[in-house]
Amino acid sequence: MPGQESTAAAHGSPKLGYTNTNSAPVPVMTQTDSRDKWSKKMDFLLSVIGFAVDLGNVWRFPYICYQNGGGAFLIPYILMAIFGGVPLFYMELALGQFHRTGAISIWKHICPIFKGIGYSICIIALYVSFYYNTIIAWALFYFYSSFSTTLPWTNCDNAWNTPDCTNYFGRDNVTWTNSSKSPAEERNVLEIHRADGLRDVGGVRWQLMLCLFLIFTIVYFSLWKGVKTSGKVVWVTATLPYVVLLILLVRGATLPGAWRGVVFYLKPQWSKLLETSVWVDAAAQIFFSLGPGFGVLLALSSYNPFTNNCYRDAIVTSLVNCLTSLVSGFVIFTVLGHMAEMRNMEVADVARDKGPSLLFITYPEAIANMRGSTFFAIIFFVMMITLGLDSTFGGLEAIITAVLDEYPDTFAHRRELFVLLLVIVCFLGSLSTLTHGGAYVVKLLEEFGVGSSIIAVGFLEAIAVSWFYGINRFSNDIKSMLGSAPGMFWKVCWVVISPAFLAYIIVSSLVRPQPLTLFEYKYPDWSIMVGYMVGLSSFMWIPIYMVYKLVWTPGSLKQVYFIRQQPTTNYQAHWLEVGDGRGGKLCDSRKYRTRVQ
Repeated sequence: MPGQESTAAAHGSPKLGYTNTNSAPVPVMTQTDSRDKWSKKMDFLLSVIGFAVDLGNVWRFPYICYQNGGGAFLIPYILMAIFGGVPLFYMELALGQFHRTGAISIWKHICPIFKGIGYSICIIALYVSFYYNTIIAWALFYFYSSFSTTLPWTNCDNAWNTPDCTNYFGRDNVTWTNSSKSPAEERNVLEIHRADGLRDVGGVRWQLMLCLFLIFTIVYFSLWKGVKTSGKVVWVTATLPYVVLLILLVRGATLPGAWRGVVFYLKPQWSKLLETSVWVDAAAQIFFSLGPGFGVLLALSSYNPFTNNCYRDAIVTSLVNCLTSLVSGFVIFTVLGHMAEMRNMEVADVARDKGPSLLFITYPEAIANMRGSTFFAIIFFVMMITLGLDSTFGGLEAIITAVLDEYPDTFAHRRELFVLLLVIVCFLGSLSTLTHGGAYVVKLLEEFGVGSSIIAVGFLEAIAVSWFYGINRFSNDIKSMLGSAPGMFWKVCWVVISPAFLAYIIVSSLVRPQPLTLFEYKYPDWSIMVGYMVGLSSFMWIPIYMVYKLVWTPGSLKQVYFIRQQPTTNYQAHWLEVGDGRGGKLCDSRKYRTRVQ
């Protein structure tokens, strides 16, 4: 089409030209130098690993594993990874690398009627930034509080303690009852005890606001210049957690009672494999762990060289992510086994909580009982901060790349200003999570702001690529980059198994909704309704944009569908459009060959 080449160049995406092959002209895609690129291959790999390996690997996987059969859980987990998680991970890396654009603009090349997916992804990423950075701020506050010879969550001699406070640090024959609470549970550093649920979350704590401001300052100066700066920061933030994990693993393994935790963590309960909930948890865990559907993989891979081996990257980074989850389980449960030994109780009673409480109450409490507790507390919270920062970089880069690619004339040369405005919006959106009851808000946003919405987005993305864009066309795209087409296994996964994998999670969550609780607080019905409205506010843009596109595009749906299915015979037909030249096409029917010039 006339002007197509200049338009692509202006957007920083690959240019389209045409060349004759035999008798038929075939579109050829060539790269431009206008788009930013990774300085080194390792910058990209560490960024992807840093995004995929986050706080959930440390707290959620160990809990889910022991809750769902211990070692037996690894069977559904591995199967779900092979047939669901990794294929979707590979799909997003390939899409981003081939089309070299973010989560919104990419749908112009795949199937424009699904463009609402891109807007939904950006809104979900925004919701994630409202609570996820607060968790990092909590870790920073704990990090600051750890610079003390006596950690602030180790004794019952304070004015706020109740008769139920039971201090077992350095003591033998401690009597622990169902009503007993440890010093960390009595008054954790976040002071959640001062809130009365969501009805009265209390005021904003200036200490946490200051911590969040420092976090966003780091985030801004890591992202403001693009991947050339963030790619350097991840050399620290993506590698340091592994050093700390190794130190904590060695220390945990030498603690009395550590073996109890390991046995509890991995002891197979084969009967669990017959429960549907175990397979649902395995599917959900691998999806949220690898992170397809968040737009981050599209954004990060869009800065790769066109011939980069994204297949190998997908396998390597997925394997690293899964192994990290497994190792994190040993780190956590060796310490929980030690706690059970010290309290003279079962590991199951010590490890009854999942989520942030495991990282901000249970594990810090265990560290406080170690020799050299200050050192281990400091490095543990440093690990948490760096784990969180990597994922924040990825999540915000997904928004930045998507918006800059979609509106290049407005923001292309104002990246620093746009990133600053985005960071300010995220900071203001996080204020409600900085209160005494901020943990309740965090839980609500995590459950409904992301939850089912991102799974539904991932499902529609897989359907759009495999069924509308076409699996053969997508396979040819990969062949043009890697020199060989993906095998039958990948095609079957993309067309059938991976969408079914996501549909299985969605249906199961709708059929068996779980009550929302945090600690002993049960969320009221009105808060659940608010949560559903938050989830709907992101997902609704997909059907809204579909309706808009169908109404705006001239011609009936039957005509559009019929035209889209027609074979192309010349290069003009490679860009089938229905409408008057205003971009009113529903689905792109291009066929092309690709080369790098």
